[in-house]
Amino acid sequence: MPKLGMKAIRSAQLIEATMQVVDRVGLHKASVAMIGAEAKVAPSIINHYFGGKSGLLEATMKHVLQQLQAAVQLRLRKLESDDVVARIIAIIDGNFDPSQVESRVTKTWLAFWDHAMHEPTLFRLQRINEKRLVSHLRFELKKVLPPDQATDVAATIAALIDGIWLRGALNPAGIDSQRAKYLLIKYLSSQGLS
Repeated sequence: MPKLGMKAIRSAQLIEATMQVVDRVGLHKASVAMIGAEAKVAPSIINHYFGGKSGLLEATMKHVLQQLQAAVQLRLRKLESDDVVARIIAIIDGNFDPSQVESRVTKTWLAFWDHAMHEPTLFRLQRINEKRLVSHLRFELKKVLPPDQATDVAATIAALIDGIWLRGALNPAGIDSQRAKYLLIKYLSSQGLS
């Protein structure tokens, strides 16, 4: 009889192992056997819990997305609802949280984006994440801008976050969160939001 909570423990081990192996060798070379060895479990456990490598990548990305959402929400909870600029900066800052910019996570994100183009379940996760970011931004911006302008500014901020994040992820020095925040605040200022 399986121990209570064992699936949650094994899942957490395997998600962490997935990110470690992807960081080391990339997703294409990351085999179920390598991930199992990293987690110190039999590879059959991956198939049992996740149905294979694709299911494990999906679970790993759900975990990363939950961390992202928690980082944003933690910052927003500390702010008054009428402090629009601070709330937008909090959303920006949450997207560059340490949990999102460390090497193993950035490489997992890059692998996810690559596979999301070809796997419907991963594409759905990407669309949810994208819509959530724009929706959060638009919600705040509508408090101080006309709806059409709020939509445009939200889409631009989201594109800047993704672009700055992607360039940093591909840079050997990694993502410079402070520089990213500076550039995005500068854009906000150019829109009369400061």
